[in-house]
Amino acid sequence: MSNFPKLIPAFTTHIVLDPPITVGNTSKGAPLTIAPFTSTDSFLRSEPEYPIKVDAVFAHGSDFIRMDPSAKHLRLDVNSVLKDKSGAFIAYKYSGIITLSPAIGDVLSGAPGAETTGFGNVVTHVLFETGSDELRAIEQKIYVASGRFIVESGKDVVVEYKISEVSA
Repeated sequence: MSNFPKLIPAFTTHIVLDPPITVGNTSKGAPLTIAPFTSTDSFLRSEPEYPIKVDAVFAHGSDFIRMDPSAKHLRLDVNSVLKDKSGAFIAYKYSGIITLSPAIGDVLSGAPGAETTGFGNVVTHVLFETGSDELRAIEQKIYVASGRFIVESGKDVVVEYKISEVSA
């Protein structure tokens, strides 16, 4: 028996990325890139067995991205708003790290021949806030996620996250 935490599959999210905006060098040092996401095709849904039921679309969101000085990692800081089909609004925030690989570099640069990546190089810590009594339990949990980039010919790039609750 282990005292390590366990992961409980909770949600899947698809975030359709708009073209990135390059802000450039800021007072924080590293160049800042912002990847907005405004598509109503972006969603967050509960896994079928997860007891907290969410079926929401993104009303607004932006991913603030900074490259580490080593150029081997990107730091993510995301703030967004979801609207659940119940009418409830949810603040969805995460911070994370992308470990750059040639495949991820191809996706992010829009290189011809870029392909869908595997899970494992994108990890995040997810926070939720909501005024909904019915969904309030998501505020009392710790969530982590693993992500990948989905590339399909003629379509926008999608970031897919598998989000799990951390349980003792």
